[in-house]
Amino acid sequence: MLKLDNVSKTYRTGTFGGKQLCAVRDVTFEIKDGEVVSLIGESGSGKSTIGKMILRLIAINEGTITFDGLDVGSLKRGDLREYYRKVQGVFQDPFSSYNPIFKADRVFEVMHDHFYRSMRQKEWTAKIHDSLESVGLNPEHVLGKYPHQLSGGQLQRFLIARALLLEIRFLVADEIISMLDASTRIDVLNLLADLKERDLGVLFITHDLSLGYYISEQAAILYRGCIVEMGQTEKIYDNPIHPYTRMLMASVPRLDKKWEDVEIELRAKQGQLSDGCVYFERCPEHQRQTCCRDDRPTLRLAEEGHFVACQRSGKEESS
Repeated sequence: MLKLDNVSKTYRTGTFGGKQLCAVRDVTFEIKDGEVVSLIGESGSGKSTIGKMILRLIAINEGTITFDGLDVGSLKRGDLREYYRKVQGVFQDPFSSYNPIFKADRVFEVMHDHFYRSMRQKEWTAKIHDSLESVGLNPEHVLGKYPHQLSGGQLQRFLIARALLLEIRFLVADEIISMLDASTRIDVLNLLADLKERDLGVLFITHDLSLGYYISEQAAILYRGCIVEMGQTEKIYDNPIHPYTRMLMASVPRLDKKWEDVEIELRAKQGQLSDGCVYFERCPEHQRQTCCRDDRPTLRLAEEGHFVACQRSGKEESS
């Protein structure tokens, strides 16, 4: 359904744009109908940039993004509107998606004007009610309310209901539960699981390993704009091979033992992206190979359904 092929994004920074920041570098993966893929990485790794490129909110510099074989970057006017009928996004802060001076359900009015102008009001109202009920909201309790009168969880469900009004096929879910309380998080996750049963494809962007494991069949670990490990979620979690993935796993707090002494914060010397491994400066010295500084590893098959971009991937890593 949706495929990214060697997608890169570079921003110009500094005075007069004299410097470049590579936010995403040669990212390739595919999401099929009814599949949830978790994109996992720390802040600044390029996760949200990938989501925004899929949604055409920012342009890509290199590579292609295709949806059902159509180049997303080349879509214009009517074709682009049709694309947005099938692909929508929900973002981290639900409150920022609403204008506080308008009632929350104004997002439905805007959608009616853009996509369903010919639909009669009675039919449109029934469609709204059906969509709200499908995400666990009672229309009588949420319609006609201002954003500050609704909880974060209710506002997020509002946005998902808005997406469902278009009968979409693909959803970019960018940190959609990171600002919600624990009691609401599981409800939104279960909602995404229900949507998957309708053959809805989901890119689930998160920095939380446990959430990625709970919701997705496939996972991609992103570091400084590069995918360092990718494949079936269970295989990555049961057998993490790349040093960065291992560090992430070891950093998860556990109740049955004390925290391990692991590196959580980035080392001071990050350096610029080079032709070598993107993780070189942060990788433990005893795990570095001579070639790691100059030769950038590509994703290679570690086991069936499990790929890793590391020069040391092999039998010694799996042992």
